[in-house]
Amino acid sequence: MVRPTDDFIARMTVWHLQLPVLSARDHGIGRVDQNIDIAVVELQTSGGYKGYGEASPWSVFTGSVEASLGALTRYAPPYVLGRKLSDRQAILRDVNHAVAHCTEAKAALETALLDVTGIALGVSVAELLGGAVRDRIPLSCSLADPDFDADIALVERLQADQVNIVKLKTGFANHRFDIMRLEELRKRFPHLQIRVDYNQGLTPFGAEEKLRDVAEFRPDFIEQPVPARHFDMMRRLREGLSVPLLADESVFSLADMHRAIDEEICDGVSIKIMKSGGLKAAQDIAALAEAKGLAAYGGDMFETGLAHLAGTHMVAATPNITLGCEFYQAKYYLKEDILSVPFPIEDGAVVVPKTAGLGIVPNLDKIAHYAVHSVSLES
Repeated sequence: MVRPTDDFIARMTVWHLQLPVLSARDHGIGRVDQNIDIAVVELQTSGGYKGYGEASPWSVFTGSVEASLGALTRYAPPYVLGRKLSDRQAILRDVNHAVAHCTEAKAALETALLDVTGIALGVSVAELLGGAVRDRIPLSCSLADPDFDADIALVERLQADQVNIVKLKTGFANHRFDIMRLEELRKRFPHLQIRVDYNQGLTPFGAEEKLRDVAEFRPDFIEQPVPARHFDMMRRLREGLSVPLLADESVFSLADMHRAIDEEICDGVSIKIMKSGGLKAAQDIAALAEAKGLAAYGGDMFETGLAHLAGTHMVAATPNITLGCEFYQAKYYLKEDILSVPFPIEDGAVVVPKTAGLGIVPNLDKIAHYAVHSVSLES
């Protein structure tokens, strides 16, 4: 009996896209302006099924788009083309051995494999990951515009859309600016849930005093105030804070999560498929955090709706990710997304698709429009 998963991967196409954004954004460790660069991968099987994935790097955080493109077009294809869909785990293992790092590319490849397998079997990616435990995920939107008036206008739009969680990006300007923005947000939007994220923007010297000031505003949590390598300082800050401290850049892998737990640096963790190298790896990190009583939320990079979909299915199927998600960029930051229909946000929450694969396909005309170049390889 021939099964859909006996199909082999006959073609692999990779696009480099440059997508325009609505504004500049300053984070603790870097700035994004004008465009984001991503890679999109399409896998087509011998039976004609297609699946898609996205690599969304940021050079100061996870890596460069050039590295992702190299991984997807040079190092991965020998271990992908000609392989059966049922070989997914072996494919991912072999690609992981073939090229170090490049976690975004590996996430894109796993996403495409899960998408095409789900479509072939008629099940969602969440079902392939163990089954959804939630069908809606509260949405958080980050505020990082150097023009704070523009961010105030964004919050007003978010409130109209019933989005009631924001994460203020801090540490890219002076401390006074950060405190002023917190004061204004608390005054203008008293019912807003506020989170604070430094993206490693503070130096250890003087960080404790700054965080005590921020804690006075009772944010849900403060995220990654100092550079990732400063585990000792993260522990000291956690011990002295009256609000939870979350790790992001300090935890890329399962080994990092083990170390973070052993050294007691955080109360929770940001789970991102782009930094963990895939959906299953992200689930493993969340499961370890849960075993130790730590909270988790679904973070993102500079993504389109395609990567958001992968994150959505992962969060939906991961019990410990209870603090919502940040899959806002497709609707609130990109000038135009690449999905065929809008990324599903309703009443302040992301709605988990229940149809096969990721649930929404990309618009290939939009991909062609924004493509810098593409490569197509066949078995």
